[in-house]
Amino acid sequence: MNAQWKKGVLELCVLSQLREKDQYGYELTERISGKLDVSAGTLYLVLKRLRDSGYLETYLVESSSGPARKYYHLTETGRRNAEADRADWLEFASKVEELL
Repeated sequence: MNAQWKKGVLELCVLSQLREKDQYGYELTERISGKLDVSAGTLYLVLKRLRDSGYLETYLVESSSGPARKYYHLTETGRRNAEADRADWLEFASKVEELL
């Protein structure tokens, strides 16, 4: 898959996954990389950028199988951005589909 296409839609994929439920980094990585060939390092950079932009918050949850896990939670700003970007993406993808 074209790397530029992935780069352009990766933030939307992360935000969309977090609309469903809070998730920890490894869980997000597994879900997204199962569909798109993306490295964990790339996803963690996206998570940091989204957190720095105010779209995500984090909190720790103790784990019985190791260290505490950092969960990512969509802020209200992140939720609004995800909804707007999703609408833009669907419109864009529809127009591309028509051209193809």
